[in-house]
Amino acid sequence: MAASSSSSLVDSIIRFVPLSKKNARKVIAAIVGTLICLVAWQAICSIPGAPLPGPLEVFSDTQELIVGAFDRTDPNSTDVGIFWHLMASLQRVAIGFSAAAIIGVFVGIVVGSNPLIYDALDPVFQLLRTIPPLAWLPISLEALKNNQSAALFVIFITAVWPVLLNTVTGVQQVPQDYKNVARVLRLGRVEYFLNVLFPATVPYVFTGLRIGVGLSWLAIVAAEMLVGGVGIGFFIWDAYNSSLTSEIILALIFVGLVGLLLDRCVAFLGSIAVPPERR
Repeated sequence: MAASSSSSLVDSIIRFVPLSKKNARKVIAAIVGTLICLVAWQAICSIPGAPLPGPLEVFSDTQELIVGAFDRTDPNSTDVGIFWHLMASLQRVAIGFSAAAIIGVFVGIVVGSNPLIYDALDPVFQLLRTIPPLAWLPISLEALKNNQSAALFVIFITAVWPVLLNTVTGVQQVPQDYKNVARVLRLGRVEYFLNVLFPATVPYVFTGLRIGVGLSWLAIVAAEMLVGGVGIGFFIWDAYNSSLTSEIILALIFVGLVGLLLDRCVAFLGSIAVPPERR
């Protein structure tokens, strides 16, 4: 009886939602799940002696920060709204991730197409990809002598491996029948790349890009905590040093939302680039 009432309620809500029934149910389920988590969070943090604030306290403590998210009195100062910290981090991610995507795809195609090069470089790639991103920061600071350049390098070295290795796998997984047809048709290298190799590799490339963009966002937040300057990582570290726990939690929520948005954007581009039969 209760299940029937619940279903009727959902159906009633769906009538007022400008989405298909399937998508509307997903949206409603996501909203309900989020509300349950918020209630559970508030209940746990309401226990006497709880070390962290609940959502109501976080909202109360950070109202001015939310309202002033776009404040920017001095462009050269680190005392700016949280929006500008996020934009600074996104700018670094855009540069580092774009470089990783271009180089990763190019090198991946070259390595995947030549078994001898693959056998020579695969051990090196497997060694380097296991090094934690922040372990690269000291050596990049020493080599580049610039905090900004070091942060960009950390993003690049973090994102390049999933893109490169997934591209290599995609090239190696091109069906032999495709290669045989290309030989029969006597396709040139450019024609083979455009009509056979690249289309067959695209699904693997976008898998690597989705992993890479997520890792880039994780890396820049951690790197900014150490290199300082404007950025969401620096904002979190500065809030920690000032014992502003509610501001840290708010920043983490924004970090999660931006990370989700980046993943969905790359997934959307992948859905356009990848033919339905290859998904």
